[in-house]
Amino acid sequence: MKIGELATRTGLAASRIRFYESIGLLKLVERQANGYRSYPEEAVLVLNLITTAQQAGFSLDELRSLLPQDLSQWEHGKLLDTLQGKVRDIEALEQRLAQSKTHLLALIHEIESKPGDLDCAANAKRVLSKMNLGELNEPGKRVKR
Repeated sequence: MKIGELATRTGLAASRIRFYESIGLLKLVERQANGYRSYPEEAVLVLNLITTAQQAGFSLDELRSLLPQDLSQWEHGKLLDTLQGKVRDIEALEQRLAQSKTHLLALIHEIESKPGDLDCAANAKRVLSKMNLGELNEPGKRVKR
């Protein structure tokens, strides 16, 4: 099939398909005598794999090392190791995001619990000093020192 049909079937722009080809991710390309690219049916599967893997957080470099020359040559162990590694990366990211969320919620709580006799500038100093002293923890809780 020609690149236009491949683009239509995968939902990718022809320029994106050519890019994947130029960086070595899409190797299933033949040139016809007139210079046009010709793609086998398997190219649809490869491009869908690339798109799905990118949505799951894989970089193009990771994909280049993971995708075999021929899809019938998948290395089961390497594939599983890579996928499990990506799950660990996602779990670590989730943990960092949860910590950031907790910190931001504590900061919001402190800002919102401004004593009535303080103006905004004085409240900002109060909140910043608590941050510097490490007194912000979970919303409504303070670390005892």
